[in-house]
Amino acid sequence: MFEAQKAQLEARNLETRAEAQALADKLDGTSYVVIRSASDAGALYGSVTPRDIADAATAEGFSIDRRQVVLSAPIKTLGVHGLSVVLHPEVTASISVNVARSAEEAELQASGKSIQELAAEAEAAAEFEIAELFDDIGGAADEDDEQA
Repeated sequence: MFEAQKAQLEARNLETRAEAQALADKLDGTSYVVIRSASDAGALYGSVTPRDIADAATAEGFSIDRRQVVLSAPIKTLGVHGLSVVLHPEVTASISVNVARSAEEAELQASGKSIQELAAEAEAAAEFEIAELFDDIGGAADEDDEQA
C-alpha cells in the first residue's frame, strides 16, 4: 500500500512540476509596473509587498500567490528591482518590478535611466541657466561701468 501511494505522489509531483515549469517559461523575464507615492529623492512612502507584486502579475494574466514571491529585502525605493517567484520547490522564475510614481516615469526607468539621474540632470540644467543669467547681468554691469 505504501509503494502504491508513493507512486501516486511521485506521479502527481511530476505533473505539478511540469505545470509549474510551463508557467515559469512564460513568466521568466517578465516585468511589472507598480505605481507608488515617493519623495523627490526616490524613497517610497511605505514599501512594495509580495501581495502588490502578485496582484500586478495576476492583472497581467498570471496566477501566482503572494507566498510564492520571494523578496531578498523590502522594496522601499523607486527603480527596477529583480526578484524570484517560486512556483514549485524545484521551479523558480525571475521577474522584475518597476516601481515608479507614474506610467511615464516607469517608461523612463525601463529605458535605463534612474530617477536620481534625471533629477541630477534637471538640477544641473537649472544651475547652468542661473549661471548664464548672472553672467549676462555681470556683463551688462561692466558695460555700464565702461560708459560712465
